[in-house]
Amino acid sequence: MSLIVGLTGGIATGKSTVAQFFKEENIPVIETDQIAKSVMQKGSAIYQSVVEHFGEEVLLTNLEINRKLLGQMIFEDPKKRELLNQLVHPAVRTVMQTEIEKYRLEGKKLIVADVPLLFEAGFNHEMDVTLVVWTDESTQLKRLMSRDEIDKALASMKIKAQLSLAEKKSKADYSLDNSHSILTTKKAFLEILNQLKERAGWEF
Repeated sequence: MSLIVGLTGGIATGKSTVAQFFKEENIPVIETDQIAKSVMQKGSAIYQSVVEHFGEEVLLTNLEINRKLLGQMIFEDPKKRELLNQLVHPAVRTVMQTEIEKYRLEGKKLIVADVPLLFEAGFNHEMDVTLVVWTDESTQLKRLMSRDEIDKALASMKIKAQLSLAEKKSKADYSLDNSHSILTTKKAFLEILNQLKERAGWEF
């Protein structure tokens, strides 16, 4: 049997860092952001639907979808965000399930699905356990301002547009504090990893 781990976090909390830790342990990580990008490629049925619903202004000069502009549009309008999710999530879910099954057949004991909207989109119901990466509010704000080169007001708005970290932590089976040094985070990760391996019946 395989243990399916749903990995999530808030914006700028370091989820990608933890995903990389799993990869370094030779544990497969299914990245749903990359799947979403691939199912929206030029010429696909979802690409056509996105252009139909959001207009040709969401296209770059090479006719690929301008994901940055689309992201801005759905950030400013919750109805558009919901519409995009309805268009994209079913296809992402199908590809994710296919990937999980592939790794299951390969005999992988642990399989990680990296899903930014794990709880919001109901993907948590497909997981055996869930892990949220979080930071304190001040650290999250500083990291987001630095990463996206935006001011405090916009960074706060982006954070508030997501399900709160407190709520994600309350829903998750495991939570990993990434407010401190990378070494502290790695140590906490390894502790959780050992627990996951035990649950998965990993031979130590």
